Amino acid sequence: MAFGSAAGVVAAGAFFGLFVGGFAGGLIGIACVTIGLGAALLLLFLEVGLSEDRQRAEDEERRRRRSAGPLHRDRRLRQPHWPRRPG
Repeated sequence: MAFGSAAGVVAAGAFFGLFVGGFAGGLIGIACVTIGLGAALLLLFLEVGLSEDRQRAEDEERRRRRSAGPLHRDRRLRQPHWPRRPG
């Protein structure tokens, strides 16, 4: 929906640029196209950042599971280790 809104602003800018004459039509058209394309670019950066955050959270969860699992198993399976007496 957000990308669609940005495309709508670009389309409105193109409409104003083409069908509204004079300086005001060109100015409104350029402003709308610039704002719409800027919004689309910002949304793209947001999407990339959020996907990196999701990936980092998944990796951290996987690492946490991997490190927590074997330690608990090893502690239960090992016999107590007593230090050797000199002799």
